[in-house]
Amino acid sequence: MKTKLSLVSAAVLSATLLVMPAVSQAAIPLAVDGQQLPSLAPMLEKTTPAVVAVAVEGTHVSKQRLPDAFRYFFGPNAPREQVQERPFKGLGSGVIIDASKGYIVTNNHVIEGADKILIGLHDGREIEAKLIGTDAETDIALLQIKAKNLTALKRADSDELRVGDFTVAIGNPFGLGQTVTSGIVSAMGRSGLGIEMLENFIQTDAAINSGNSGGALVNLNGELIGINTAIVAPGGGNVGIGFAIPANMVSNLVSQLIEHGEVRRGVLGVSGRDLDNELAQGFGLDTQHGGFVNEVMPDSAADKAGIKAGDIIVSINDKPIKSFQELRAKIGTMGAGAKVKLGIIRDGDKKAVTAVLGEASQTTEAAAGAVHPMLAGATLENVDKGVAITEVAQGSPAASIGLLKGDVIVGINRNNIEDLKELKAELKDSHGAVALKIRRDNNYLYLVLR
Repeated sequence: MKTKLSLVSAAVLSATLLVMPAVSQAAIPLAVDGQQLPSLAPMLEKTTPAVVAVAVEGTHVSKQRLPDAFRYFFGPNAPREQVQERPFKGLGSGVIIDASKGYIVTNNHVIEGADKILIGLHDGREIEAKLIGTDAETDIALLQIKAKNLTALKRADSDELRVGDFTVAIGNPFGLGQTVTSGIVSAMGRSGLGIEMLENFIQTDAAINSGNSGGALVNLNGELIGINTAIVAPGGGNVGIGFAIPANMVSNLVSQLIEHGEVRRGVLGVSGRDLDNELAQGFGLDTQHGGFVNEVMPDSAADKAGIKAGDIIVSINDKPIKSFQELRAKIGTMGAGAKVKLGIIRDGDKKAVTAVLGEASQTTEAAAGAVHPMLAGATLENVDKGVAITEVAQGSPAASIGLLKGDVIVGINRNNIEDLKELKAELKDSHGAVALKIRRDNNYLYLVLR
């Protein structure tokens, strides 16, 4: 691969050469007329010690239902499932966010299922890590190590990022060792990719490859702006489209993991959709950014704050939002009890309201959407031998697949489920289309999730 000058260096060098005599050089000089060229090296010398390698070992357990013919052959005491265990190893990256306490952030998918997590520091030390907590819906995990002389990254305000800002990705791709790439912010608020349940990604063209997951995306001050998480890679390698979880969202999640050992997700209590051109024209609006509120759940945080169906939510804590998905992701990563200032448009007038977020529970629409995107809009509640649908929001994904109030989910494909926990586990282990077995009145039917 050919060496390229960083974007910052290229821009400054071009400006310099316009006002200075041409100098014939066989290679890029360290200085021109005594003026040293800009370099990312001084910033990286301070930053790279905070990015670590994460090596994991564990055992994958897979269950396969035995066909009825085999169970008949082996007798009535034959097991219903065949269990297989397969050892695995994996590599990823992590970021030290607190040097004194040894806290390290990485991706949940990097450490998921691991029995042992080993941290490789920049100075060559290897230290076993303790898992503090994870959040699968946002793909964040918090680790802790006991070590001295650690370096941590300072967090930037990721809400201040703009398209075109320079970025630097640091990680351990392909197990090669620490690698640094540079680029720009290509887009903000990316969602609808199906990578995670709650998506509000920073998109960057800084090269991100396998093994970069959990690594740092920093600005030119060496401040953390995001955690590298995913790539669009049809051929299996970098094609210039990578995604990072914004640092502000990470900070909200980490504070909950430290305090509770889990994420206690905040809930606003609305269902809705992105504001599009058709809706904007129908409501006579001059904006096409925001979240349109289809329905407000009774006694929810939104209801108590005075939000009404037909409102368009355009900002959170004075920061503009582009879509309902961005609203959902930001609210979902704030803790229960958080006080949130929401900017809304109602009948063409701008208003500001304050909501105190409720806590996601087994009976919230937000919890349903976290279980599976096509269940969003349904209110779930555990009942005897199943999960009941107590409400279905009009126009929601749950309504579109045919769920009705009073339905009870009793199985996934050929497996029975008894509660929301089992429903979530079955859907997580399933790939492609899955069939929900529904008890409706005294009959059974299947509805397909894709």
